[in-house]
Amino acid sequence: MAHLQLEAFLPYRLNRIAAAVSQDFRAVYGPHHDLTIPEWRVLATLGQFDEMGAKGIGRHSAMHKTKVSRAVQALEERRWLKRRESEEDRREEILTLTASGRKAYREIVPKALAFERRIVEELGTEAGPFLAALERLEEIFRLR
Repeated sequence: MAHLQLEAFLPYRLNRIAAAVSQDFRAVYGPHHDLTIPEWRVLATLGQFDEMGAKGIGRHSAMHKTKVSRAVQALEERRWLKRRESEEDRREEILTLTASGRKAYREIVPKALAFERRIVEELGTEAGPFLAALERLEEIFRLR
């Protein structure tokens, strides 16, 4: 029987890297804004698109509906987002950031971009081929 060396197995390595980057990035927004990773993803998605339903947020951010729901509830309790009934589908609510939510988003974005810049700079000349490989993986797995 063939043995699998887990630490060299590509899916495992990608998962570990994604988790480590996500956790490291949490240091950018977590301490100052007390956000969880799902809360940040909801905030970032609404900051990017202005308004969206919870299902759309889940698809865009690759989060399960229960995580989205909890994050939406937490952000609503903080008065960082508000809901309104969808005109197309009364079963769905459209979510938007409040002025406080937009303010938090505007405070985090420059730090997020600096975090990304630091990673790209660390990669140096390997950044271009690495980003191209990421794009190709997104195509292979139909994420683009």
